[in-house]
Amino acid sequence: MLILQSMMVLLVFQLAGELVSKAVHIPIPGPVLGMALLAAWYLLQNREPEKHMEQTVSGLLGWLGLLFVPAGVGIVANLDLLRAAWFPVTIALTVSTLSTLLITAAVMSRLKRGRA
Repeated sequence: MLILQSMMVLLVFQLAGELVSKAVHIPIPGPVLGMALLAAWYLLQNREPEKHMEQTVSGLLGWLGLLFVPAGVGIVANLDLLRAAWFPVTIALTVSTLSTLLITAAVMSRLKRGRA
């Protein structure tokens, strides 16, 4: 029963993220905003997620790889388009990956300094 409660909490925050995304017209997916809202909720309450929430999330993460199947099918279905635009796609992927790594490293460095 606690796992169902955890799923309900996750879905409520996903719905809240969708509503905020649509209401404010920002190009951030609702589930991402919902995750941020859930993290903010736990931070504001100054507590960690319950054990059953951790178990539910771990179970869902085990199936995460399955969500990449449609993206892989889309790539294979549009392989001609990818062949035609391989250079800009490669540059975009490289720049975005490096930017993500650098920003993540900078944020982690600042967070570690704040706790020391």
